[in-house]
Amino acid sequence: MSDSAFRALADPTRRRILELLAAGDCTAGEIAEEFAMAFASVSHHLRVLREAGLVSAEREGQNIRYRLNTTVFQEVSRYLMKLLGGKR
Repeated sequence: MSDSAFRALADPTRRRILELLAAGDCTAGEIAEEFAMAFASVSHHLRVLREAGLVSAEREGQNIRYRLNTTVFQEVSRYLMKLLGGKR
């Protein structure tokens, strides 16, 4: 697991994007509608999440559809559980 996943999770905007994607796959435009910021800023956050492996992207015509990468979330969860388990 890379540190980039934890750095990506540190930002509240990216955590909100992940919450949206937890409810189902979304296009970049659908995600951007949820934020009062420029589309370019949302695109930046999506790129960080994609590079961290937390989301995957697939082109659908002129749109890009994003979805959670649950494998990485499982790795993060296992790591955190190991950390918490070691503190007892």
